[in-house]
Amino acid sequence: MNCGLEWRSMIGRVLSLPANQSVASQSSSSKGVGKRNNMKKITLLLIVLLGVTHFILPSRCEEDAKADSAEDVGEEDDDEDDDDDADDTEVKEENGVLVLTDENFDTFMEGKDTVLVEFYAPWCGHCKQFAPEYEKIAKTLKENDPPIPVAKVDATKASALGSRFEVSGYPTIKILKKGEPVDYDGDRSEQAIVERVKEVAQPDWKPPPEATLVLTKDNFDDVVNNADIILVEFYAPWCGHCKRLAPEYEKAAKELSNRTPPIPLAKVDATAESELATRFGVSGYPTLKIFRKGKAFDYNGPREKFGIVDYMSDQAGPPSKQVQTLKQVQELIRDGDDAVIVGVFSSEEDAVYEIYQEACNSLREDYKFMHTFNNEVAKFLKASPGQVVMLQPEKFRSKYEPASHSLTLKKHILPLVGHRKQSNDAKRYTARPLVVVYYGVDFSFDYRVATQFWRSKVLEVAKDFPEYTFAIADEEDYSDELKSLGLSESGEEVNVGILGEGGKKYAMEPEEFDSDVLRSFVMAFKKGKLKPIVKSQPIPKSNKGPVKVVVGKTFDEIVMDTKKDVLIEFYAPWCGHCKKLEPDYTALGKKYKNEKNLVIAKMDATANDIPHDSYKAEGFPTIYFAPSNKKQNPVKFEGGKRDVEELSKFVEKHATKLSQKKDEL
Repeated sequence: MNCGLEWRSMIGRVLSLPANQSVASQSSSSKGVGKRNNMKKITLLLIVLLGVTHFILPSRCEEDAKADSAEDVGEEDDDEDDDDDADDTEVKEENGVLVLTDENFDTFMEGKDTVLVEFYAPWCGHCKQFAPEYEKIAKTLKENDPPIPVAKVDATKASALGSRFEVSGYPTIKILKKGEPVDYDGDRSEQAIVERVKEVAQPDWKPPPEATLVLTKDNFDDVVNNADIILVEFYAPWCGHCKRLAPEYEKAAKELSNRTPPIPLAKVDATAESELATRFGVSGYPTLKIFRKGKAFDYNGPREKFGIVDYMSDQAGPPSKQVQTLKQVQELIRDGDDAVIVGVFSSEEDAVYEIYQEACNSLREDYKFMHTFNNEVAKFLKASPGQVVMLQPEKFRSKYEPASHSLTLKKHILPLVGHRKQSNDAKRYTARPLVVVYYGVDFSFDYRVATQFWRSKVLEVAKDFPEYTFAIADEEDYSDELKSLGLSESGEEVNVGILGEGGKKYAMEPEEFDSDVLRSFVMAFKKGKLKPIVKSQPIPKSNKGPVKVVVGKTFDEIVMDTKKDVLIEFYAPWCGHCKKLEPDYTALGKKYKNEKNLVIAKMDATANDIPHDSYKAEGFPTIYFAPSNKKQNPVKFEGGKRDVEELSKFVEKHATKLSQKKDEL
């Protein structure tokens, strides 16, 4: 109740009291005097009451106001709680840059013509350095007419988006035109990016035609047989690795098409051109082959733009390059990144030289060959005509190994501790176990001393474990690998991992690095005391559905169980084909639910490691049947329609423990 009204009502009641209730009735004059005295007392009382009211009213009103205020605060708190419970699709803004997540991305993109998106990692040094420039870009494009949204995605949290857009490094910048990604690989400057975004934002903009040739059975032989050299990719449209390669392959095709003479790159959809795939023994995707006048050679080079360009440029020339001066050899030894292989001959007419050239052409995918007719070079190499000498670059030499070797190439092609890079990984560091030491590897003049300091620590250990391959690697080049080892945020200057056989990975506990620490780690691995790192979702508390859920930690327990046959689907949550398959796959599980020795299972391959190399998910969905007696040789489901009928036939064909008769199923 209002405090002022309450007190005014009380005073009114006092003033309206009947006389016989406040003053005794008297008829004499003395009684009249008494009455007047009583009236004075009443008046005085009223004055006192009014004074009290004057002080009480504000006090009571302040208390009421505080109470009302408290109620208002409570309402505001409720509003804040409501904000906390707000829809996950709400898009927040940080310094002018919109923050997109797995939950709000698609909703935000609806109806947008052009959006600039950066995929980043909070720990990435390049991302941190780029952040102020990106905020400037956001401000500039916001003032454009019409404004162009600028957004960012934390790819370490938004894993579904990271997989969907095949983000493999940070920062990755993409321009989304009507929802379709356009890769950006130019300078990370405000001017360059704004200019490119405005270009793509034009209403009539269309992506340029592909530089990569499309080959089919109708034109394959004509193109390949007439090319001095051509690189051909055999791919599958659903293959994840093919999708990741596609933008790099196209960039390389553009670059190489401008060379003189141009070096063509081509692709074949192996699922549509099965005859060509069979003809060239294509059994996995992507498969790349180099053709020289129709003759095929395996491609074992890098799979990113610059690596492909450099590799194919080398492949386009003669298999062995002539060394004409001693200075050339000395520069190769001083500045090289790989072993220097030089054949020494008397002249081009030397019979051994012709044999050497043929050998070089067969092995050129793996090694860089040179030859010389120069006596000064031969003397420096301490070689006679007809001999082949292999030398390691100076930066890889150590007191634990000779500086040069003769003839035996494969055994000595790697230094005791080499530099593992994206460009040489596929052809130099495939052997397992591989011990990798990650830090800021930089052989440039300013950082060479620091790089060699840590490498020397590794050399002291590597010499005692000849059965293992040792390498150093730059931590930023292998940020994803470090993340998979759980070492991306270790805080240590140097980290160590071992890549074992069968896809198993082992991480050294973050610790101050030294030779003794590394030795103890490698010895523990050798004695089988280390547990492999397995990326895994939590083990399901209940797993009684018709389709069993497999995670990284339960893969061996469920899929590799030798008592049961297992059909396993590797899927991605964002994959449309996987979503389409789900009802049929569930129906398949229900169909075989009474088969105690047959398991129908599925695994989110984007959130879990597959701890066995025999089970490769190169696209989604990928389905394997793992027979009870051949767990290391699963059968891949290929070519058939993914429905209950076809999957049932596949299961029944390969099952070893079905209790029911096939005609009863």
